[in-house]
Amino acid sequence: MPKELVLVSDTTQTMVGFARTLRAAGVEASTDRVQALLSALSQLDVTYGRDAYWAGRLTMCAGPLDVERYNAAFAAYFGNELPRVARVGLVPQQPKLISVQTAPDQNMGEDEDLQSNPMLSKASDIELLRRKDFAALSEAERDEARRLLARLDVRGPSRRSLRWTPAPRGGVDARRTVRAMLRRGGEIEEIYARRHRPRPRRIVELIDVSGSMEMYADAHLRFAHVLTRRRPDVEVFTIGTRLTRVTRQLTVRDPDAALRAVGTAVPDWSGGTRLGELLKAFLDRWGQRGTARGAVLVIASDGWERGDATLLGEQMARLHRLAHAVIWVNPHAGKEGYVPATAGMTAALPYIDALVAGHNVAAFEALAQRLSQEGNSGA
Repeated sequence: MPKELVLVSDTTQTMVGFARTLRAAGVEASTDRVQALLSALSQLDVTYGRDAYWAGRLTMCAGPLDVERYNAAFAAYFGNELPRVARVGLVPQQPKLISVQTAPDQNMGEDEDLQSNPMLSKASDIELLRRKDFAALSEAERDEARRLLARLDVRGPSRRSLRWTPAPRGGVDARRTVRAMLRRGGEIEEIYARRHRPRPRRIVELIDVSGSMEMYADAHLRFAHVLTRRRPDVEVFTIGTRLTRVTRQLTVRDPDAALRAVGTAVPDWSGGTRLGELLKAFLDRWGQRGTARGAVLVIASDGWERGDATLLGEQMARLHRLAHAVIWVNPHAGKEGYVPATAGMTAALPYIDALVAGHNVAAFEALAQRLSQEGNSGA
């Protein structure tokens, strides 16, 4: 992280962008907290990055988990190094003035602002990268996009379990209330409440690894790796000309090693697509037996069907009856003027609960939020 941060006229814009990054990382960067951060910065000398770091940490973080996410987001947004915390007991030293920042010239253009302000330049680069199509990324940009995908915070959907847990509000917890009453000699001082304990809802992802998805399959597998590592009930399959279960390979901690293991296990990379036949194979062997029941199904494909589109429609109808929700992630859906006119998409569309984009980092951030909101009620 640069040692000096500059408070410029568009500090608000920069911090709003930082708040967006925090939300993507899982920190609840609400409007009130952002206003508190901006108010704190207005009272501080943010020539030093340490002031900006602590102002954000004290206003944005609500617990230890938030601090960890905040550190990762701060390092990603402003640089690669966090301010160091002085050891307790050491005599504090006078801050060393690295450089003196003069007031920005009002006539200075946007490009000059970016060149003179490393923080703003870094934020602008990340924002552009988030919205750039994976197919148009250079190798260096692809590495950075992979790092952003690895930092996604995917909480995923939950469902109501049959077990109960104490809660401040909800139904009357009769047993707990009676036990407390007996301890007090029969006097009722408080009526306790309870609610159903939430549990993770299963996510099943089917990823198209055919030739037409070659530029996007890597990102979808990395997203599936994040899901598999951070949630307990996730199943991942690849589809092309064969159906391959790759859940075990994606449990490897290192994402690059996990994808190498997937590459070894999948025999039909960059081949054709038989969505209908493979969806039937999935339902017959896995889905109908319980894997798809009540789950959120995520199908990552562009919908180019080489087989019988009628069969695909029939299998999508089966899947829709079993699953809690079906989300189709199409890399072309986020492009201007896209119309789902392919035979596969036309056959599947009546049985899809949501058709979303999957062509850049921002689209995956939106997908992560969608999964967290999907299916948070019901058993």
